[in-house]
Amino acid sequence: MLAAHHRNILVQALGDTFGPRALGVVVRANLRQDNLRGQIGHDEYHFDNNAFAESRAYIETNRAIIRPALESGHIEKAWAAFGRLTHTAQDFYAHSNYITMWLSRFDGRTPPAPPEVDPLDPELLASPGLRSGVLYYPLELLSYVPALKRFILPLIPRDSHAWMNLDSPEQGPKFDYAFEAAVKRTRHEFEQVAARLSPQQTTALTGK
Repeated sequence: MLAAHHRNILVQALGDTFGPRALGVVVRANLRQDNLRGQIGHDEYHFDNNAFAESRAYIETNRAIIRPALESGHIEKAWAAFGRLTHTAQDFYAHSNYITMWLSRFDGRTPPAPPEVDPLDPELLASPGLRSGVLYYPLELLSYVPALKRFILPLIPRDSHAWMNLDSPEQGPKFDYAFEAAVKRTRHEFEQVAARLSPQQTTALTGK
């Protein structure tokens, strides 16, 4: 997702739970995943190129950093790890066909409103049909140049990130479902982390 949407997801999901300083560090770490170094050679940061196992492992690696960091007093390290894992978790819904598969269950019927999306449907998460966008460089990069997009897109396979992504509202109404799923998943990730912490460590993590 674009930076503004990652930020809004975090604020909506955690704004009432995290203090301003803690949330600020989480947001910065989350957005840093999309810098140039994070975009090239790091499919696991974004669930790109069907790197599902790698991305899930990356989330777990960052989750495992948090408690030891809090125990040793490195609170900002814990905040940053949480920011990184939330970015990856949020990108799952924007970079895979999970939302498309979820909506397909309502074929011929009006689907529920976006806030009703289930972000953790076990059947879909285990589906052999689950896939994420493939990055076809250099055409992929050229597709983000507004003046070139309409000429480049027809040259890129339909399984590409350029065609599949739900990174912004420009991609159509499915974006709203991806956004709401990411909000719910972010809250879920916080609950997963907090379940491993003492009340005092949870307070330190939230910065309140």
